[in-house]
Amino acid sequence: MALSDQRKWAGKVRGKRRTAGTWKPVGEMLPGLFDKMGAARPGQTLTLIKTRLIDTAGRVAEAEGDIAYQHSILCQTALPYRDPGPAIRDWERRQGSAALKINAGEAMDPETGEWVKLGLPWGPKARLILMHLNSEAIRTKSPVVDVGDSLTDFVNRIGLTTDGRTIRTIKDQVGALSAALIRMAFVGPKGAYQIDAKVVSGFDLWFPKDGRQRVLWPSTVQLSADYFASLQAHAVPLNEQAIAALSHSAMALDVYAWLAQRLHRIPAPGRQLVPWPVAKEQFGPDYKSLRKFRQVFMTALKQACIVYPAAKIDVTGAGLFLYASAPPVPKTRISLGGPSR
Repeated sequence: MALSDQRKWAGKVRGKRRTAGTWKPVGEMLPGLFDKMGAARPGQTLTLIKTRLIDTAGRVAEAEGDIAYQHSILCQTALPYRDPGPAIRDWERRQGSAALKINAGEAMDPETGEWVKLGLPWGPKARLILMHLNSEAIRTKSPVVDVGDSLTDFVNRIGLTTDGRTIRTIKDQVGALSAALIRMAFVGPKGAYQIDAKVVSGFDLWFPKDGRQRVLWPSTVQLSADYFASLQAHAVPLNEQAIAALSHSAMALDVYAWLAQRLHRIPAPGRQLVPWPVAKEQFGPDYKSLRKFRQVFMTALKQACIVYPAAKIDVTGAGLFLYASAPPVPKTRISLGGPSR
């Protein structure tokens, strides 16, 4: 990991601007990062999140962990971080040539026969669900994903605790994702590309229960044909352990996926500037002040960089300088015939 703060260091090494070849190794940078994140003082214990990040950083540095996937459009745009509330039925984000629009859906209640409005998908749980479904579909090369015979089984598979609150949240987010119409578009040199689809099709949103009152669902979930075809062409590989370590924060998950999609595309030895207002527009348009956004964003960025050791970034008063970096998942680990990035 190579994350430097040029507001403090003035971006110089021996009188020259810090370059991509002067970054400190991850082992030297971790203590300083955790100091800034409020790491434990002598006699105190690290929080669960910090312990998880430290443990994951070591495994990621040794190229351990399975591969997860996210759609490239969702690496450049984002679902809501928090619950927008029942009154908000549409969500739209645009970043550069990528655009995302989500329309919250409705589902018929089998007991009342009435249409029920479901909310928009939001938060880290919705992102984890999507990444898990994406990953299984890519791994098996099939839009039909085996999710087990119970909601608890699925929660275990995506690495979360099975307490009642988590189960309810996952249930709500699966329902929101299943009912929502998701539009993704990208304008490139060959013209505009767009899909309009429900990501998950043919899903029982009402979760029947068995005799032991376990919440059940179909043992398989089918991704829509349009979404699956797009995912195969535009999936971005991520480290599954890194995703698990960041599962507490929707913004940290988004920052990690964004860096994974972008850094390895930068031509070496060049760099790209992302001004603070542009970063705020992408990751924090709802923050009233740029100063508050920067405080929150820096925490997410530091956590993402801890589990992405190859990332090379300068933090300056003007914004973020991004440097050409190796992807979080080496290309040699991606099987032949896998997704194109």
